[in-house]
Amino acid sequence: MLSLRRAVVIACLTATLLAVVPAVAAVQVTPATVSLRSPEATEQLLVAAPKGKDRSVDLTRSVNYRSTNPAVATVTVTGVIQPRGEGAVEVIINRRGPGAGAELARVPVRVTGLKQPAPVSFEHEIIPILTRAGCNSGGCHGKAEGKNGFKLSVFGFDPAADHEGIVLAPAGRRVTPARPETSLLLRKATARIPHAGGKRLDERDPAFVRLYRWIAEGARYSAQGAAPVARIEVSPSRQTLGAGGVQQVRVTAIDSQGRRRCVTAEAEYQSNAGPIAEVDRDGWVRASGVPGEAAILARYMGQVAVCRVTIPQSGVSFTRPAESNFVDTHVWNKLQQLGIPPSEAADDATFMRRAYLDVIGTLPTADEARRFLDECRQERQAGKLDKAVPPTPTSLQARPRLVDSLLSRPEYADYWAMRWADLLRVDKEVVGHPAAVAFTRWLRRQFAENRPYDEFAREVVTAQGATAEEGPAALFRVLDKPEESARAISQLFLGVRIECAQCHHHPSDRWGQEDYFAFAGFFTGIGRKQMPSGGDAILVKEGLNLKHPRTGQTVTARVLGGLPAELPAGRDRRTALAEWMVSKENPYFARVIANRLWAHYFGRGLVEPLDDLRATNPATNEPLLDALANHLREVRYDLKAFTRTLLASRVYALGATTTPKNANDSQNFSHAAYRPLPAEVLLDAICQATGVTEKFTGWPEGYRAIQVWDNRIPSYFFRIFGRPVRASVCECERSSEPSIAQALHLMNSPEINAKIRDRDGTARRLADTDLPPERVVEELFLGTLSRPPTVAERTAMTALLQEASSRREGVEDVLWALLNSREFVFNH
Repeated sequence: MLSLRRAVVIACLTATLLAVVPAVAAVQVTPATVSLRSPEATEQLLVAAPKGKDRSVDLTRSVNYRSTNPAVATVTVTGVIQPRGEGAVEVIINRRGPGAGAELARVPVRVTGLKQPAPVSFEHEIIPILTRAGCNSGGCHGKAEGKNGFKLSVFGFDPAADHEGIVLAPAGRRVTPARPETSLLLRKATARIPHAGGKRLDERDPAFVRLYRWIAEGARYSAQGAAPVARIEVSPSRQTLGAGGVQQVRVTAIDSQGRRRCVTAEAEYQSNAGPIAEVDRDGWVRASGVPGEAAILARYMGQVAVCRVTIPQSGVSFTRPAESNFVDTHVWNKLQQLGIPPSEAADDATFMRRAYLDVIGTLPTADEARRFLDECRQERQAGKLDKAVPPTPTSLQARPRLVDSLLSRPEYADYWAMRWADLLRVDKEVVGHPAAVAFTRWLRRQFAENRPYDEFAREVVTAQGATAEEGPAALFRVLDKPEESARAISQLFLGVRIECAQCHHHPSDRWGQEDYFAFAGFFTGIGRKQMPSGGDAILVKEGLNLKHPRTGQTVTARVLGGLPAELPAGRDRRTALAEWMVSKENPYFARVIANRLWAHYFGRGLVEPLDDLRATNPATNEPLLDALANHLREVRYDLKAFTRTLLASRVYALGATTTPKNANDSQNFSHAAYRPLPAEVLLDAICQATGVTEKFTGWPEGYRAIQVWDNRIPSYFFRIFGRPVRASVCECERSSEPSIAQALHLMNSPEINAKIRDRDGTARRLADTDLPPERVVEELFLGTLSRPPTVAERTAMTALLQEASSRREGVEDVLWALLNSREFVFNH
């Protein structure tokens, strides 16, 4: 069924393209001339028709190709030229469909090197074949123990070892140069004999031909004249497609001597946004009907590049909203480019609840909600009396005053200390009870005093001293190896996930093993000493450069993408790293914290995952991320000032109700997102709404969940609602996926029902008052959803209250219903 559906889609796309071709007056062909210099060389043609300014329509698979001499070169229906004999030939490109036969272009092709081809290099030409076929992937022979007695390095990071394993392994050679066709490597790959991995190569593929020739030439490791690939280019680097549009990409490898070669048929492809645009193994991109952007990753011999594909929505009349600050400017620019209209602004109650939960992780009380809504109402009425046009939601002064008051509350420090304790792995079982308390107190003080983020990060990276004293030194009790410190600090403060480069070249980034161990060299000067009191202390000692695990050569410590560091004897190596980390020359530091905070307040990062910043995973709105990073520097890393800027934008104040034209948008912030409340925040909200505090084992009564530093405290609620155990620095450790267990717990758990029915709780208190039913319902709505009920809700809930067997039971039923509503358990 799936293949039939794809066939229908492809047929429709082809029909659409055929309708375009007759109107084409001229086409652009890339490359204009072709030179094939080996028997297995291929060249992917790109055929495009200009369409307005800076746009084109891809016709690569909707025109006809013909070789003037198939004995010299042939060309497939997808525009791939292959050599057959030495000489010169032309590929003629003709119109297909109505007006078929009309010539559009000619491409001269010269074929050389077939009679006496240059020898095949295992290092530079066979490794790509094994990688594309998946032989050296982590799920096949590239895993640590290999598979069925055959082991390769992951993604070919160690070609010498791979060559030895294939050609010289004493357990049984896999190649037979005297009779290449009998080689186990070929027979397994083509499934001529049983192969657990199935068929990986076809005997007609150029890859098979090259593999066969390599074996016949003696299966040598390297070859004279072979040069490593220095970089790759993807064409086009950027393209705009309509819904259902297609684009063939072309990949060119440039070696260290500047020679260029088409490797489209040898590269690997991946989309970072499959619902928006997909790509197949041949580099053919297909856009869905969902507007947005996708980055098409091309990977070849450890080099990566991307093609940015934009899919705008057609038929939309975009009315640009007003702007409060630069955040709105960049978001509206993107939405206008994509043809996605933003939703209406959220009302005052929604804004208030969202701001409370985002800034301080605390639900507003009924009195706080009523007071803020009354303030907004009075301000609006005053505006109507003074002006003909009422003030807009974001021009009301009540909202910025609310944000200022939230940033000054002690809950702000409690909440953000909790969140950073998760990231900095303040795990009681690892660092110990006293160190966990000391670390948490230090974190709370940083946010209470609004410590500039660059100073905060510098102190964390260079932490030393007794772990039981207030400070971040306990981090290096958790990160007790240089490599582990490098991975954590890089991901947390730079947004660079270098852990893959510990064993092999990063499959999606520029980093190799040398980069990994050079960065880890900054953390070799960390010592630990047992204290007489029973705790321990982090000390500074003389550090040493690490050795490359494969070559054995010493790797001088250096920052990511930089030159070797100057490290005077006796100085803490981490100080040099921290100085670079917070400097203007560092391209990562400001961007990753800007992206992290944006993700917190808007429900999704501009880059996802939010701590994985790389060229092959670009932001959905690069100008906005650049502007946010610059703004952070301008306010000297004042996180409260940065938060005020985000919350003052009209984008933050958008409602969560979607329109038919933006319902599919999950990238560009055209509407607010529904976000599950974190476990601690939800538990505190339930306690506040029911008027009954949680009793944490071993803790005095009255402490809130966001104040509890003990991450190992036994709690079924925390476990099913995804509180992290602080085993990594990744934000992903906190689960945000709703589950059936969560829903059942809210509906049926004895603990929550006991809070609802508590003799001193909210339900009993309201039931014992003389308030009329309508007022009781209003109090319950304000205390849970932070808004008054609608007319329909008031009528329904009042009826429910009055029909109950007792007033108390009716109040409890209404409260239970509100606690189990989607509006309560989500921030929106």
